[in-house]
Amino acid sequence: MTKHVGIVACSAEGAALCYRTICVEGAALLGGHGHPEVSMHTPSLADYVACLERGDLDGVADLMLASAEKLAAIGADFLICPDNTIHQAFDRVAARSPRPWLHIAEVVAAEAAARGFARLALTGTRWLVESDVYPATLAARSLACIRPTPDEIAAIDRIIMQELVYGRFEPDSVAAIQAILGRMKEAGCDAAILGCTELPLILDDGNAPLPTLDSTRLLARAALREATDQGRPAAPSSAAR
Repeated sequence: MTKHVGIVACSAEGAALCYRTICVEGAALLGGHGHPEVSMHTPSLADYVACLERGDLDGVADLMLASAEKLAAIGADFLICPDNTIHQAFDRVAARSPRPWLHIAEVVAAEAAARGFARLALTGTRWLVESDVYPATLAARSLACIRPTPDEIAAIDRIIMQELVYGRFEPDSVAAIQAILGRMKEAGCDAAILGCTELPLILDDGNAPLPTLDSTRLLARAALREATDQGRPAAPSSAAR
């Protein structure tokens, strides 16, 4: 028996990558073409963006909880959200959730600690990078979180919101983020958090100046371990059950 994974989705490209990873890599644990049962719910991305633009984290939480309720109603045993940005509202969600969650930043932080990294470059939307989602989680493990400069944050945000979420992967944009990570490497960072679930579609260890922490696939693999009882993820959330 495996647990039913519920995916609370926000942006399509990142959620699709998370879903594919669970289904494809499930065979390594279950054999053949096996993978856990997976369900996903996605409201309009525009609804999330409207809340984020006005700083309405209660509204973000309400959207997440609406997805959670629908997923619980069709049998999901636990929940994940392959979107780093909306984890700003996680504390507003966990206590009211009908099912437990895995927290993406906790999974990434556990991987960073296990691999011996200490000074992590953070990439993602401006909402994520300017938030405390990763700094607080990393600090709990005595890991440093380094943000790009304001101009770099704006550049990465534009690439994500105007290109990646629409499935556009421009070579000039890849080069721009590579240059930002190169500068951050020179400033002493020893790894990069791909803190937008679309960023692993254009960056990985093969083309990035720093070792990468792929939040999308790390969360998917943690969900696989949880669903198949192959040992709990290194950093499950403390959401109410």
